[in-house]
Amino acid sequence: MKRDVVIVGGGPAGAATAMFLLRQGITPLIVEAETFPRYHIGESLTGEGGQVIRRLGLEPKMTERAWPVKYGVKVYGPTARTSWFVPVTARDENWRLQDSFTWSVRRSEFDAMMFSEARRRGAEFLPGKAIRPLVHDDGSVHGVRVQAGGGGTLDIESELLLDCSGQATFLANHRATGPKYLGAYDRQVAFFSQVTGAIRDSGEARDEKPGNTVILYQQKFHWAWFIPIDGEVTSVGIVCPSAYFLDRKESKQDFLLREIRELNPELARRIPEAHLVEDVHVIPNYSYQVRGFSGKGFLCIGDAHRFIDPIFSFGVTVAMREAEFIAPLVRAYLGNARTDNGNPFAGYQLSSERGIDVLEDMIDLFWEQPFTFAACVHRRYTDLLTDVFAGRLYEHQPSAGTLAFRKLLNRTEERERSYADGDTYSIPIGSRYHPERAPLWQVRGADVATTEHWLA
Repeated sequence: MKRDVVIVGGGPAGAATAMFLLRQGITPLIVEAETFPRYHIGESLTGEGGQVIRRLGLEPKMTERAWPVKYGVKVYGPTARTSWFVPVTARDENWRLQDSFTWSVRRSEFDAMMFSEARRRGAEFLPGKAIRPLVHDDGSVHGVRVQAGGGGTLDIESELLLDCSGQATFLANHRATGPKYLGAYDRQVAFFSQVTGAIRDSGEARDEKPGNTVILYQQKFHWAWFIPIDGEVTSVGIVCPSAYFLDRKESKQDFLLREIRELNPELARRIPEAHLVEDVHVIPNYSYQVRGFSGKGFLCIGDAHRFIDPIFSFGVTVAMREAEFIAPLVRAYLGNARTDNGNPFAGYQLSSERGIDVLEDMIDLFWEQPFTFAACVHRRYTDLLTDVFAGRLYEHQPSAGTLAFRKLLNRTEERERSYADGDTYSIPIGSRYHPERAPLWQVRGADVATTEHWLA
């Protein structure tokens, strides 16, 4: 079998990529092993994520499903006596800031909608599991081997293989890319479930809308989220150092229920009785970064090449924005597929890394210096940092706000040196990153087990 473009993964990254490629006159083949709908965490869409949804013509479908409308994020301090609000915004064609809104979604339904719409618009679909990429001796990728639903295997030749496998990092795990480095966010762990009967805001002001996301602090590295995902159900999660949970010696459910009562007075007020509608889940709060995630015959999109602490739910936004960026590049590549030398997607790779660097710097300052961060948001760089919260990571960056973050984090020189050298891979200097650690596939089993323990 031969196809011009094969996409591994049918989640939001793969579905959005397929829809943008179809607009370029390219019919991709999506390879996906899972059946939709499927469970997934990450319900809150950013402002720019909502804009991509609109550019894909999907706003009517979002409205039909009556998902909660999100006008911003409200953050409460440890005593709940102080709070601050970051509104959802957009930029017009003249880069003027304006109010906007986005949505929070039940990811199982959202992912199924995206996948179904990609197929309805013309994307081909092959149910099966991608086993390994097909790689030439020179390192270029020319397809993928798939284990089909019936149990047999099938080699699919392609001009371009797009890895949209998310945290499965298909190409990196098969070493078709450069090395995959593990960060140190795995020192924290998230416990989460869904509840009914939660009390939501009900005011007219933008910071009092019932569909807004709420973040509640206890102390540094210890906080909670509160995200409405339909008319009755709210996602609630607790993030804390893993050592804190182990010291409590509680079951997952007992730990979550007690934290709801004790972490923050505002959280206790909003959930006076926690009626769980699903089991308590637990995942490590980890990060990773893949070097050399594009090249002759392949591209990685979204979480398939980089994942950062998911505090503000940027994963879907980054994946969909990268999908939009690469569509015209893919068309150009296919028009000259057999004569390109080197990495034909080096520009995309560098732009992607620089954009996510902006996000990483914001998140790290939020973690490391929360009060300084709040002062920057509300006094000095309000509009500029609202852009980052919305997911405008690539336009007009680095802004004065981003440069201030880097200065506060003492990482200005590292960023500038990397970019001045024309490096297509940003320096992994996150606040909890271990640059001395080996690539993920060379880390000792005992080290990896620390993370995998939480997935058991």
